[in-house]
Amino acid sequence: MSAEICELPAHEIVARLRTGDLTAEVVLEATLARIEAVEGGGGALNGDPNGANGIHAYITLAEERARAQARAVDRALEAGDNPGLLAGVPVAVKDIFCVSGIASTAGSKILANFVSPYTATPVVRLEAAGALTIGKANLDEFTYGSSNESSAFLPTPRNPWSAGHVPGGSSGGSAAAVAAGEAALSLGTDTSGSIRQPAAFCGIVGMKPTYGRVSRYGMIAFASSLDCPGPMARNVKDAGLMLLAMAGADAFDATAAKVPVEDYLDQIEGGVRGMRIGLSPDFSRLRYPDADTGELREQVLQPEIEKALLESAERLAEQGAEIVEGVDLPAVQYGIPAYFVISRVEAASNLHRYDGVKYGYRSEGEAADLFELYRKSRGQGFGSQPKLRILMGMYVSGEQYEKRYYERALRVRTLIRRDFERAFERVDAMLAPTTPTTAFEIGGIYGDSVAMQYADLLTVPANHAGIPAISIPTGLDDSGLPIGMQLMGPDFTERRLLRMGRALEQLQESRPPLVQERVGA
Repeated sequence: MSAEICELPAHEIVARLRTGDLTAEVVLEATLARIEAVEGGGGALNGDPNGANGIHAYITLAEERARAQARAVDRALEAGDNPGLLAGVPVAVKDIFCVSGIASTAGSKILANFVSPYTATPVVRLEAAGALTIGKANLDEFTYGSSNESSAFLPTPRNPWSAGHVPGGSSGGSAAAVAAGEAALSLGTDTSGSIRQPAAFCGIVGMKPTYGRVSRYGMIAFASSLDCPGPMARNVKDAGLMLLAMAGADAFDATAAKVPVEDYLDQIEGGVRGMRIGLSPDFSRLRYPDADTGELREQVLQPEIEKALLESAERLAEQGAEIVEGVDLPAVQYGIPAYFVISRVEAASNLHRYDGVKYGYRSEGEAADLFELYRKSRGQGFGSQPKLRILMGMYVSGEQYEKRYYERALRVRTLIRRDFERAFERVDAMLAPTTPTTAFEIGGIYGDSVAMQYADLLTVPANHAGIPAISIPTGLDDSGLPIGMQLMGPDFTERRLLRMGRALEQLQESRPPLVQERVGA
């Protein structure tokens, strides 16, 4: 019974709680038992990089907080009160969100001892809806990465479908936890694809909402003009339910949109008949820089992903959608170079607050003056990825280079936005692969900043444009690794994308091998 509970969709957990078939405490204990069975030990500073054979999705578990929340949900049900949209649903929170009374590390040594005095708005809203905060999920340090290998908390997460492969990043722990049944839902962030890419790698649903649809208050910033909190789930309906609980204006966040929140579930079974869905050759002609010459070279999609794209288009056409081919998006090929510049400038600015004085890690050695304290604290507290971003961000924003790099990158971002605006005059949404390949091997490209960044080649255009996008699992490749397809739409069309995603999704019946190995049939 415990294993079965961990496979239940979030919306079914809520339904069973309301009918009295389950209690929140029973759901919680089943989830904690699953974590004990498959986790193999969470990430820790100075931990074993190899670790035991397990998922390693979490940095911190919040068992007592979750138990208190479960008791509150059960009391509300007993009293006949409404316990909320997500009553009794276990949720993993990416450790880039502040949660009061719990360590909020951003996967970095420099924040390893930081216990937040307040809770991020998305988490506040999830908990108000009855969700149980099960723990803080591991991530790339400060969300800087596409594989979850840069975290200071070791061992880093494994892909539940293959222990030798990455779960993706930066929301890799969040994706792995959901795929392995260690949480029904997870809260992630998407700056260049960090929800959608790990969702594709781990065979789950991941949604990047419209920029500003979900408040960023309490989220430790990477690139403030690109960061988007969003839901990760095992099916489209659960993603819509989670988004419904989080979305909306926030007095604490001036960038949170005041556009009214739609009911994301009322049309989710409406199908796609009459909808126009576009395919672009610019999401199949992939241009990567040659490592030796720097020249852009064209590569093709992994064959199984190309096949899955065509099958997905056919599946939607069979349900009545009109597939529009040849939709040009010429500027998207420059998405990664523009992202390199914009994100580094914003990251360098955001990282200035970590100085060893106000909070977080402080060097224990003697310092001759304040500047030496800064240098030692930052040098010892930051890993290689934050340091690289600080150096590059300061370089390209320097007075002599700002016009050559930063201002040009901002113009490219505008061009990408305009391409999508023109495309959406012809179609209701765009369909494309989420990633050029399935999950790569641990250590396969880590350390190669350019190759790692190009793992987000297909996802970053939506971040530049600020539009919503959702990744849907669409089967496995020949090696048994998940494949994801993404749908992208105009601003604030999350309800339509969820409806399309529901028509596209093919629910995965088999458990990931790492879970099967630990919990059996």
